[in-house]
Order: sequence, then C-alpha cells, then structure tokens
Amino acid sequence: MSEIERVGSRRPALMMLAALGAGMVTTTASAYELYAEGDDTLSFDATAMYSALTSKKSYAIGSANSEGRKNWQEGYLKYGFKGSYGVGEGAVIYGGLSGLSSATWGDGDAGGFSSGDERETDWEDAYVGWKSGERVPWLGKDGIDFSLGRQGLIIGDGFVIKNDGFNYGDVLGSTYDRGGAYYLAARQSFAKTAILRLGGSQGLRADVAWLKSDNAGQADFESALVNLEHVSDAGTFAFMYLHGLDVDKHLATSAQLERDGMDLYSLRAVTSAGVENLALSFEYVVEDKRNDADAGYGEVAYTLAGLPWTPVLTYRYSRFSKDYDSLFYGFNRGYGTWVQGEVAGNYAGPLSSNTQVQHVGLKVSPSQSLNLGALYFDFDTLKDSYGNFSGRELDFYAEWFPTSAWYISPTLGFYKPDKSLEDGGSQLGGDGLDTYAQITVGYTF
Repeated sequence: MSEIERVGSRRPALMMLAALGAGMVTTTASAYELYAEGDDTLSFDATAMYSALTSKKSYAIGSANSEGRKNWQEGYLKYGFKGSYGVGEGAVIYGGLSGLSSATWGDGDAGGFSSGDERETDWEDAYVGWKSGERVPWLGKDGIDFSLGRQGLIIGDGFVIKNDGFNYGDVLGSTYDRGGAYYLAARQSFAKTAILRLGGSQGLRADVAWLKSDNAGQADFESALVNLEHVSDAGTFAFMYLHGLDVDKHLATSAQLERDGMDLYSLRAVTSAGVENLALSFEYVVEDKRNDADAGYGEVAYTLAGLPWTPVLTYRYSRFSKDYDSLFYGFNRGYGTWVQGEVAGNYAGPLSSNTQVQHVGLKVSPSQSLNLGALYFDFDTLKDSYGNFSGRELDFYAEWFPTSAWYISPTLGFYKPDKSLEDGGSQLGGDGLDTYAQITVGYTF
C-alpha cells in the first residue's frame, strides 16, 4: 500500500490513527456485537487512550506560560452504541450514541493550551441516518446516505475539514474548556450536522453538508459545503466549495471574524500517474474574504517494494499565506499530516499560516504489526512582522499493534527554533534545542 491513501479513505481495521495537536488518536477495530440478524445490528464500542508527554522547553502560544520543562499526561475513554435497522432492499436506518470522559494531569501542555486540571464527561456522538442500499441502483449500493446530528466529517485527507478536533483546556476560562486532552484531541464531533453523501466508491460522487460547531476555540463557526469527487483506479480528483455562514462575534478573534461570509475553493488530487509504487498528492485552497489568502501542498511518495521492510520515502512542500485560516485542518493519514512536527505543529508554531515547510520522511515496516519512521521539517516564516517561527525539527516514531485491540506509539522529537520569544519567536528561555518525548497507549474493547 502506498503512503498516500485514496482521498477520503480510512486506514486498515487494525490501525489506530496517531494524532498530533489538533488531530486525534482513534481506532477502527471491531466493536463488541450485541445483536446481528440480517441488516438489524447493535454493537458496543469503547476506546481508551492515554499519553505521557514531556518537553524540555515551553512556548508562549496558547496562553501565559512559564519557562522550563513541562511534564503532563492526557487520557480519554469513549463509549457508546451503534446500530442499524433494515427497511428492505438493503436500505437501513442507522444511528449512534456515545459519551466521552477526558482529562489532563500534570503541568499542562508545552504550548499553554491546557493547565493540567481539566476533567470533563459529556456526550460526544448522537446521530441518525438512512442508507439507500439497492433502492437507487444507478447511484450504486448505498448511493444515498443522509444523516443528521452530532458527528464528525472528514473531507479528503483533512487539509481543510478533519472533524472539530481543536481542544482547548481551561486556560482561557470555562467557555473554551473542552475537557483537556489537547494532544489526543479527544472531542471530534460537530455539534450539529446535516450530511448528504451521493454516489458509490467509484466514479462521480458528492458530499453536501451543513456543519455547526459549538467549539469556542473555533468561534462556534457555522458553514455549508459541497465536495465533488471522481474516483477511479487512476486516482481521485476533487473540488470543494465552502461558504462561511456565521461565527460568534463575542468569541471570534479578528481573523475568525472573516469566516462569516467567506468563500473557500479547493482543488485536490491523489494519483499514481500510472507508475507502480508511486503516489502523488496535492491540494490548493483559496479563501475569498476581507484579507484574501491561500495555501497548498504537493507531495510525492515512493514505496521501495523490493527492499526489506518495504521503505516508503516522502517529500512534501507546503505553503500557507500570512492570512490563511486553517479552519478544521487536522490529522488523518499519519504522523506529520496535517499537524506538521510534533513540537512545531502542536506547541511552538507555525500553526498552519504565514509559513512554508519542506518535509522529508522515511517509514519502514519490519512486520505487519510494527511501523518505524523518521520525519524532518524545515519551517520558514513568510512575514517576520507576524512573528518569526522559522526552525527545524527531526522526529522519530514507532507504531506497534501487538493485537487488534492494542496500540503503542513512542515518539522522540528534536526542535530548534531560529528565534526565542525575546527575538520574535515563541520559545521561552532562549532559542536552544528542545527535546520532546511522548508515549501513547490505546486499547479498544
């Protein structure tokens, strides 16, 4: 399998997605089946995640922060039910209901987004939907899928829309507090949605969606979008249009105020160009607003299929203009996307604006249950007047799946900024090398 997966796809059933900052760690392992007869099903899902993290340096990004090492822990437990009821010809009514308990302990994260005192239990998912089965054959099996409620949405590989995963702690007050677990980004669901999916897994397909966030860190942003894709063996080619409908003006930053009435246009593609073991990917986004902005990336990955451990080499260039708003940007397909750099992307900046990034990656798979990787990032700030977050980062990681239920992932990162806070950067206590480490353990019941 190539490093770049088909747009909109998920990782294999045994994989847990390790996420960074505005991403998440989750799993697609099988649920516990309570009932199954034909199209009538009921299952119970529970996922537990825990991370222990340490950073030699801290950063003045989220809120007032103190100089020196930060040691903290994060965890969450998500639990709930999913089910379906057959209504003939393969069509089903389906739904899900889940709760989530999350917490942060210790010093709070290195970027100052959490304090270490966060604890919260609340609803996470609550949705109902209908799939057409074989009732509309010209659209393919389940060619119509309509759902309403509290749920997530991913478009492409998460460059613009990857759920509602930004998780502030209590550092800005209770209005912004989502219960901690900033790194794990436990809470992912939009508060209110209406999502219509048209078409099957091949050929022309579309997503039409209305999304309403209740995340104060996103200024309770409301939007509508249309996503059009053509999927074939040659790859996926897609266009998305998003219109900003509203923000809470009492919560919004000056940049977030521009979301109200914004028009966003995105072109993206994933293809092998007919070359075996090659994967090419790009996306280009234009934001039509008071301060127009754009962002994009181009990536090439090549799998050395004939070598031991099947190495995958990746190079990517990405650029985000100075007024670019990354919206619901977040992790979807592996370490380094779309939070770039364990330290820079999570805590130190740049946070997906006013920067260009060169990235080189190597991943090997000694076995089906073990991945090892190394990631290098070179960050170059575009306009110093907005702060200088230039720097370099080298990360090493492992992903181990000892069973279909367990996930263990240690990470080691080295980050060297060009500037300290005193010189226009974000790192407290000088511009020396930061050594960062974390281990994440997950279990799916």
